[in-house]
Amino acid sequence: MPNNIDEVQADLIKRLNYFENWKDRYKYIIDMGKQLDTMPEEYKTEANRIHGCQSQVWIHIEERDGRLYMQATSDAAIVAGLIAVLLRVYSGRTPNEIINMPLDFLSQTGLLQHLSPNRSTGLYHMIKRIQAEAQSRV
Repeated sequence: MPNNIDEVQADLIKRLNYFENWKDRYKYIIDMGKQLDTMPEEYKTEANRIHGCQSQVWIHIEERDGRLYMQATSDAAIVAGLIAVLLRVYSGRTPNEIINMPLDFLSQTGLLQHLSPNRSTGLYHMIKRIQAEAQSRV
């Protein structure tokens, strides 16, 4: 599995663009969400909840050895898939890597253009939370 940010993003672009229609891309994203680790109930706190998402979303971020590791979940299948995409890119990175990471891959996969306005807003709030956590640890 690719490890550096550019490789991970290129891999996601390749995987998502493999599908010619959006129904298949959404199915793949939903399948990614189904593979998320189960989030312990004690992490589903108000402090970990992402506000601005239409569905329920929680993200728990902890720092180990200078890297941020994340667990997240949602009650909506497509949102869980979007979380899986973000965790693949962000989890295990240093705060500086997260802060300086370009997000071009989202538009290169067509995700930003095909998500509903509510899901786009939720995705934005998830990214902002991750970046704010990273910024607070620099």
